[in-house]
Amino acid sequence: MKYFRAIAGPAILVGVVGVLWLLWGQLFTRNDSVQSTTPIKQADTGEKQSVLEISLEARKNLDLISKAARPRTYWRTVVIPGEIADRPGLSDRGVTSPAVGVVTAIHAFPGDTMRPGERLVTLRLFSEYLQATQTQLFKARQETEIVQAEIDRLSDAASTGAISRSKMIELESEISRQNTLIRAARQELLTRGLAPRQVQQIETGTFVSTVEVVAPPLRAPDASSPLPENEEVQQISLANDQGIAYEVQELSVELGQQVQAGQLIAKLSNHKMLYIVGHAFKREAVYLEQSAQENRPLEVEFAEDATDHWPAMDQSFRIRHLANTIDPDNRTFDFFVPLINQSRAFDEQGRVFLVWRFRPGQRVRIHVPVEKFDDVFVLPAEAVVREGPEAYVFRQNGDLFKQLPVHVLHEDRRSVVIANDGVVTSGAYLAQGSAASLNRVLKSQSASGQQPGVHVHADGTVHAAH
Repeated sequence: MKYFRAIAGPAILVGVVGVLWLLWGQLFTRNDSVQSTTPIKQADTGEKQSVLEISLEARKNLDLISKAARPRTYWRTVVIPGEIADRPGLSDRGVTSPAVGVVTAIHAFPGDTMRPGERLVTLRLFSEYLQATQTQLFKARQETEIVQAEIDRLSDAASTGAISRSKMIELESEISRQNTLIRAARQELLTRGLAPRQVQQIETGTFVSTVEVVAPPLRAPDASSPLPENEEVQQISLANDQGIAYEVQELSVELGQQVQAGQLIAKLSNHKMLYIVGHAFKREAVYLEQSAQENRPLEVEFAEDATDHWPAMDQSFRIRHLANTIDPDNRTFDFFVPLINQSRAFDEQGRVFLVWRFRPGQRVRIHVPVEKFDDVFVLPAEAVVREGPEAYVFRQNGDLFKQLPVHVLHEDRRSVVIANDGVVTSGAYLAQGSAASLNRVLKSQSASGQQPGVHVHADGTVHAAH
């Protein structure tokens, strides 16, 4: 017990000395730290940091590129939704039965491509009228031959006066009447879908019991074409390089089905000529009317359009006409913009199929120009960052990016229009995106006290590199 009392006193003394030593070190270290950081804070508060340093690797990670800013003219637009639709009279074409008959063969099915004159279906004629027309043609041809033989036999007698001249006139009139019947019957049979070769066979007594319903010929874009005047689509052929003119969109008959004259057999489509149909509200009518009157070009965004797999579109979009009725359900009216489609063909087991770039029903956004800005800078929306009322862009100089305050005249979801007031000079390289990321990096560097690219003046002040 005496032994423990003897060592307790020195142990307590050593502990007290150790605690005092630790408190003394912390006190003097804190004072030194405050004294060492105070000059840096004073230096930092001298000027707001507006320059940050971004390495090449960091720019690649951000996918950051810079482009020279050039002043140009910009049109403010309003965005109107729309969709792609078939163009009436050009995109779809119905094929009907020429006569009453029964479908005995089908030669083309939905999805198949066709050239003009290729067979769609084969019909076994079941029309008394068509049979009667064939009989009439054959009888008229036979009567013509008989009367002509009579004229040849009596021509010598008529020249000598053995028979009256009125008899010859009567026979010649009969020839004219029979020729008229022949021409009428020929035209009727050709209209019903018979080929000229089949009509010649009927005249010799070989009647036709079946008829081939074929794809109709294309209408040439001429003055009689339904295409509107003064429109560039007049010069566009509906057939592609392989001569394909149609695609079977719908087949309306089956094998063994009896069809009537004029009944729809198939619907053929050609999506070369389409419409972009915009759905606008009445308050937007004034913008559309001005654009149509001044023939202003529109900009169209196509939803789900893989631009990398198709050639660049070399066409301008302009309003053709405005609808003069309002949809009672959604209270919108339509306007129509012509569209020339693109296609590709591929072979599958000897058949050729088409793939169109744009399809009816595909959604679009139509940008209609309404206000003009002259001599302004236009940047992508991602190139500008906002902090309250302030807006900033970043000018690149090597690895350094300087924050510049700018005056925004207009912005939408894609572009920002900046005033050409001298803050941004023509030819300056501005970051085209990631402005929000650059702004966060700038704040981070400012908070850490790191000043990239700085230099010290003779009076001891610190400034960012110009």
